[in-house]
Amino acid sequence: MSGIEQAIIAFADWIWDIPLLVLLLGGGLFFLIYSGFVPFRYIGHAVNVLRGKYDNPDDPGQINHFQALSTALAATVGMGNISGVAIAIAIGGPGAIFWMWVTAVVGMATKFFTATLAVMYRGKDRNGEVQGGPMYFIVEGLGKKWLPLAVFFSLAGLFGSLPIFQANQLTAILHDVVLTPAGVHSGFMSHLITGIVITGLVGMVIFGGIKRIGKVASRLVPFMVVLYFLAVMAILIIHYQRVPAYLAMIFVNAFNAENYHGSAMMGGALGGLIILGARRAAFSNEAGIGTAPMAHGAAKTTEPVREGLVAMLGPAIDTLIVCTLTALAILVTDVWKTGDENGISLTVRAFNEAIPFAGKYILMLAVLVFSLSTMFSYSYYGGKCSNFLAGPVARDGYTVFYVITILIASVASLTAVESLVSGSFALMSIPTMTSALLLAPKVKKAAKDYFSRMKEKREQGTE
Repeated sequence: MSGIEQAIIAFADWIWDIPLLVLLLGGGLFFLIYSGFVPFRYIGHAVNVLRGKYDNPDDPGQINHFQALSTALAATVGMGNISGVAIAIAIGGPGAIFWMWVTAVVGMATKFFTATLAVMYRGKDRNGEVQGGPMYFIVEGLGKKWLPLAVFFSLAGLFGSLPIFQANQLTAILHDVVLTPAGVHSGFMSHLITGIVITGLVGMVIFGGIKRIGKVASRLVPFMVVLYFLAVMAILIIHYQRVPAYLAMIFVNAFNAENYHGSAMMGGALGGLIILGARRAAFSNEAGIGTAPMAHGAAKTTEPVREGLVAMLGPAIDTLIVCTLTALAILVTDVWKTGDENGISLTVRAFNEAIPFAGKYILMLAVLVFSLSTMFSYSYYGGKCSNFLAGPVARDGYTVFYVITILIASVASLTAVESLVSGSFALMSIPTMTSALLLAPKVKKAAKDYFSRMKEKREQGTE
């Protein structure tokens, strides 16, 4: 491993220590309580908004509510749900999943606040087009004197939005499942050629901008979630007798850290386990990182709170459902006991064990869709960051740089690429959470007004 890779890994481990844990989990808990538990009180209303009950094509924005959530989920429902969960269990055991759940629950409140702000304080780029995201609600909501914080977010976003983790793991599973069994040697050239093919597929979509990304994501995301759900349910049915025991182990191991094999933090193994779970969940659902608000900020709506309600569904779908499915598949097949920490390979082994021959191909198809859709959305996020920093011309240049990194990631080590992304995510969360906490009273006031008007309309029968 090179010195640069070691430095990236060391930085990611350092920044994801106690302060960032307090910022994400503590901030999310504050949002949950301060909002009056909105994420749980208005889920039904959020679903109605999502299915288009309140859509108005004449509202400002570029995509509808469903496309906005699909774009955000296309980024979050990805390799973090398959490879990331496998890494969490390999290092932390079943207990890591519990802390991922906790992070997701408070993350729902965080998503509500940040996505509401993304619509409430939309700004304009140098071409005069309406844009949303943390960089814009920092400047528009807190004032021009906070511009350095918005720039800091955008610079970190250039690297946090790179497709390197997805490209690396997609290359790995294509070799494990297809190329190596076919007699193709897994070397530098085969990985590079695979990267070139992936680059071509991604390029055909991302150069079409957010409208094409939104349309493709709205078709791919529901398909991939259903496909993955059915596959994992088959595994759980085959091993149904083990499911109750492992569900119980998730809760027990969460507090005794019996199967944790990582570094001790916050005074012991339990602290390390909590940080591991929070880090993996943040990498999975990205609550508090600031990526999703960039997608939700493009939604067609004049009601910021509506988009906040739609956004809060993201962590529930991503972590509470999809990540849990992956975790149970790995646990009930007992492959987690092998000690393999190479992410996707552990999940492939679980699918192979439960569904011989066909399992690995089903997983490969799911991974293909997961990875490509994530790379589509990430390109939009990185493009928005570059646009904010230097205008639309820079966005085009960033898109070219973006596809080049796919080639680099296809031949890089897993630990290094994961650490680069998670380290960048940590940096992005600082301005996102800081500004959201400062602007929280504005969201609470808007929510109170919105729900009051909705109640009035229901009573009058005009909703």
